[in-house]
Order: sequence, then structure tokens, then C-alpha cells
Amino acid sequence: MRRCLSLGVLEPRPPGKRWLVAGLGNPGLPRTRHSVGLAVLGQLAQRLGVADGWARDRHCAADLALASLGDAQLVLLRPRRLMNVNGRCVARAAELFGLTAEEVYLVHDELDKPLGKLALKLGGSSRGHKGVRSCIACLNSSAMPRLRVGIGRPSHPDMVQAHVLGCFSAAEQELLPPLLERAADLLLDHIRERSQGPPSGFAITGHEPA
Repeated sequence: MRRCLSLGVLEPRPPGKRWLVAGLGNPGLPRTRHSVGLAVLGQLAQRLGVADGWARDRHCAADLALASLGDAQLVLLRPRRLMNVNGRCVARAAELFGLTAEEVYLVHDELDKPLGKLALKLGGSSRGHKGVRSCIACLNSSAMPRLRVGIGRPSHPDMVQAHVLGCFSAAEQELLPPLLERAADLLLDHIRERSQGPPSGFAITGHEPA
């Protein structure tokens, strides 16, 4: 791996805005439904031309990649801690790069939406997602925008754990490439719009698209 990327915070800040995009998941289990946020980050890194730019960062226990989006800088983050404590990685990176909770995007799986459905939620509760709950606790805020990637809910509650920790079926894997493309589109469009909008730190409402 390359040198610690978070040391870049000591260098002059780029002229545009800076955003952190964190894909929530379990290290070592990248192909499971629960780690679909990591898959979106991989797609995002490819789209931004930094797929070979990941570097392990011991300060925030994560893999980081820096990318440009117009005048803005994106810090892509893949936690190296388990899902339930992903917030430690995210909060540490936000601190190192001088970012507020409103400047941190979380990308994670969503049981209550079928596979193929996406929703961008601006702030609010964790809705029972333990990775999001960890981020809220560690950042001491619930203002982070979240891209919720549907993975579907199994018919019986006893099957939830096996479902989220299981790998996508062959049929589901066929749906993943276009889903990851649309997820990257949604994130990049939203970040571009905000980069041209009001100064960072503006209030984010709890609005969620249908």
C-alpha cells in the first residue's frame, strides 16, 4: 500500500469543496449483501479513475482514495473495522480531513427496499442499521446524507442475519452492474449539485425522495 493518505490534510486544501464518501460493510466480506456499500465505492473509484489509488491508512483504520470531481475533492473510504463499528473509521477520517457530518456521505444496504432500488436520505435516524448507528454515535450527529441500496428483506425474521451476511445469488448478480452504475450516478450528481450550492454546514432536512 502507499503512504498514509490522511497526511494529505496537512497539505493546502484544494480550492473547491471536499466530501467524504464512506461505503459501509465488513472487511473480508466484500461480496455479501451487507457490504454492498463497498461495491458502490469500488464502482465510484472506477468512475473517477482512482481504482488503483486505494491506500491503507492506519490513522482511521480504512482504505482511502482521493479523487477530483470538478473543483471538489472526494475522499473515498472503505472501513477496515466490522460493520457495527464502522463509525470509528468514518469519524476519524472526518476529523483528519476537517469535515463536518453534513460533508460525509454514507453508502449502505437497505433491507426495506428491493434489490435494484436506491434512495438518497438526507439525515435522520439509523432505521435499525447498526453501521449507520455507529456513524451517528461516533460523529455525534445524524445529519449525514445516506445512499440506501436495496437488498430486499427475507420472508421470515429469523432469516435476516443469513440474508444480509450471504452472497448475492446468481440472478441478483446480474442486476448488480447497472445498479452500481446508477448508484454512482446518483452520488456524483448530488455531490456536484451541493458543490455548487450554499457553503458547507447548511442545514439538511430529513427529506427523502419517494
